Amino acid sequence: MKHLFAFPLVLLLCTHFTSFSQNKYELKQGWKCSPVLKVNDNGLRISSTSYPLTGWMPAVVPGTVLTTMLENKQIPDPFYGMNNKNIPDIFHTGRDYYTYWFVKDFNETIKSGEQAWLHFRGINYSCDIFLNGKKLNKERHSGMFLRQSYNITASINKNGANRLAVIVYPPDPVGNPNGGQGGDGTIAKNVTHQYVAGWDWIQPVRDRNTGIWDKVTIEKTGKINIKNPHVITLVPGQRKPDGAQKPATVKVSAELENPTALPVKGLLQYTMAGKKVSREVTLKANVTAEITLPDLPLENPKLWWPAGYGDQFLYPMNMQFIISGAVSDEENLHVGVRQIQAETNTVTRSKQISVNGQRVFMKGGNWIISDAMLRFSPERYDAEIRFHRDMNLNLLRIWGGALTERPEFYEACDKYGILVMQDFWGSGDCNGRWPDPMKADDQWTRRKYPDDHDLFLTSAADQIKMIRNYPSLAMWCGGNEITLPQDLMFPLRDSILPKLDGTRWFVDYSNSDDMSFNSLGGGGDGPYGIQPLKRFFEYRTWPFNSEIGSVGVGDYQSLERFIPKENLISPEYLTGQREKVDSVWNYHKYIGYSDHINAYGKPKDVEDFGKKAQLVNYDQYRSLMEGFSAHMWEWYTGVIIWKTQNPWTALRGQMYDYYLDPNACLYGLHNGSAPLHIMFNQADSTIMVANNTFNHQYDLMMVVKGIDMQGKEKNLGQAFIEIGPSTTRPIFPIKNDIRQMAKKEGMFLSMRLMNLKQEIVSDNLYWLPDAEGNYSGLNQMPKADIDIQARKTAKGKVEVVLSNSPSNTIAFFNRLSLVDPTTRKRILPVFYDDNYVSILPGEKKTVLMDYTETGITPLVSIDGWNVKEQFIPVK
Repeated sequence: MKHLFAFPLVLLLCTHFTSFSQNKYELKQGWKCSPVLKVNDNGLRISSTSYPLTGWMPAVVPGTVLTTMLENKQIPDPFYGMNNKNIPDIFHTGRDYYTYWFVKDFNETIKSGEQAWLHFRGINYSCDIFLNGKKLNKERHSGMFLRQSYNITASINKNGANRLAVIVYPPDPVGNPNGGQGGDGTIAKNVTHQYVAGWDWIQPVRDRNTGIWDKVTIEKTGKINIKNPHVITLVPGQRKPDGAQKPATVKVSAELENPTALPVKGLLQYTMAGKKVSREVTLKANVTAEITLPDLPLENPKLWWPAGYGDQFLYPMNMQFIISGAVSDEENLHVGVRQIQAETNTVTRSKQISVNGQRVFMKGGNWIISDAMLRFSPERYDAEIRFHRDMNLNLLRIWGGALTERPEFYEACDKYGILVMQDFWGSGDCNGRWPDPMKADDQWTRRKYPDDHDLFLTSAADQIKMIRNYPSLAMWCGGNEITLPQDLMFPLRDSILPKLDGTRWFVDYSNSDDMSFNSLGGGGDGPYGIQPLKRFFEYRTWPFNSEIGSVGVGDYQSLERFIPKENLISPEYLTGQREKVDSVWNYHKYIGYSDHINAYGKPKDVEDFGKKAQLVNYDQYRSLMEGFSAHMWEWYTGVIIWKTQNPWTALRGQMYDYYLDPNACLYGLHNGSAPLHIMFNQADSTIMVANNTFNHQYDLMMVVKGIDMQGKEKNLGQAFIEIGPSTTRPIFPIKNDIRQMAKKEGMFLSMRLMNLKQEIVSDNLYWLPDAEGNYSGLNQMPKADIDIQARKTAKGKVEVVLSNSPSNTIAFFNRLSLVDPTTRKRILPVFYDDNYVSILPGEKKTVLMDYTETGITPLVSIDGWNVKEQFIPVK
């Protein structure tokens, strides 16, 4: 399979070889489909170009049956309101209801010496494939995570008119969506994703995502086809991101396929960093062989680093097979030169991860999937991974109840410096870790899922080959909260991974003792709901916590996108009771804020609720990451938030909504996860500084001020400090100062680090409650009339400068947005270098915005706690 990286034109122009008319293109537009219940003919007839497709409807490929039905307006949007309840579920309709034929006509001819290949990157769940009246697969193909490739040279019609027909069958069994995690669990008898039968963060996907869900491509080569190139980079010793580097080693191999009846002699070569490495090869007839090339010593390499630690440099690599001066096939990759190490930290008794010899404190998020209905795109992947980079995270864990993420996902992680922990396909819920009355089978039976272990291992080997070259891939994980059965785990761990990769740590399951010794002085994974802020600092969880999370409701503009107007009712918290919540909110998996909203005053309406929820969101996630950073290398080597995004319109655990609209969770995390960060320990009122870089930080001035609701300041401390690399240190406590100042109506606490140029390098503003635990003073704050200037600095870039008068109080918690000038609705996505910002009296703050222009000149909107909503033209 070819990687999807573009290769610089200059290198292509410098290739002094003629080549076959080789190309690779996706079969994406112009598909048609029909439910099998309406088709009486077989694939041999349907795949004939003369077979009429009268009455067949346009199909979405890549896509699923449900996405096609949605595109043809046969079902309502399942992500809106309660619409999903009105879509027939496959458990009740039977599998034939969602079994579909997919047909694509395309033009292609074959010249002498050329080979044509048909590639499928993912079909769920089983299928038969026909081309021009011939069946391509001898046996029915099964497995969601198993690529397919067919040599179609002999099947291509000479007149260039070709027809591909694929019948796709749903998983079997489909599982009963009875409200359990994974429904009744039987969906896991297949080698497929499990969340589609329902989970505690999503309703069931009615067709279980049946369809041709990933790319279909046609590739043309010469006699030899290059497959599954493998690149390993070795970076010995401890490195730093800057300065000259000692050499690194690049090791390269590839599979070569000769489908012809004669031996073929040629040259396998690649070009990287201006150097060419090659080897002469003779391939026997009708064989596929793995060929290893000589090692490349790379002098003074440019290294790849995780976000926040250094650059993410990627070397272009062009690999070719040359026959008699002609290019038979080529592959283009991007190579990140780095080495991942995993070792046990003896203090925490958990794994610590190093990159290029430098240990990295893992600040991660659990990733479910980009879209629950598998509507993937490079643009959406790029936006979501960029959001995670902007949160100052450095790791994403791909949860085992979903899928092996797509190459485009990994491309985005390579670009933005996000390490990845990739689970294989299993979860304790379906696979028997706990007794569960919702499950159809007992624990002993579920422990043996899936039914076809050979298919699981074959699929695992294939998916390893698909993604192993990405530098962002850092760890493999057997499954979510449970080991795979031994006859799956042992071959995977002891033979398949060492043979096909061998460079990454394999953890047997996501919260295992190998990752995090889980019997220390308290805690476990989680907690999963809203917490008192001090608990993040004083409650000791597992030392590499794979799942801990909280709330994540968006504001009113987010809610109204998917909740009908009549259901936009604010949840109501009654003391000592559970929240009273609207049925649509419950359907979208709302988890409660307890009394945390009421601490800001009982919400007047849902808009007020959404606004106050953002204050809670910001504080929760800032304190979560600060609490773990406060005990870096002492209690913890890492933390992974459950979870940072939702693949549908859920109301929990998300830094941005399904529509890519960020909420305050994102910016609280952005603040609390900053590489160099001054912070307030909510448990013992100590000022602390965290340095999550590899550099020693000298000559930093710490400036701490208390500010009342009128804007009056009190100096609480000022001192020069230094801090070593990858370290957290306490400075001094201020408990008595803030207790007195906050007693009546609460207060603001401004904490800054400044360099010798008096530039702010870390800025943190807390709002602290009164003696009763309420934020009473916030509701009495005077209005702040601030000056706002917005100007375009480049294409798709806007700079906003907010200026607050010295006579004002703090202009508090301002949400900035780019909006359509006509509708006043937010443009999505937009990337802000900060948001929910506050401006102290007499100061300015600049916010940078980045978006994709669409031909309209947007407005900048601002809506603050004590700043009136207004819309500012962009100059």
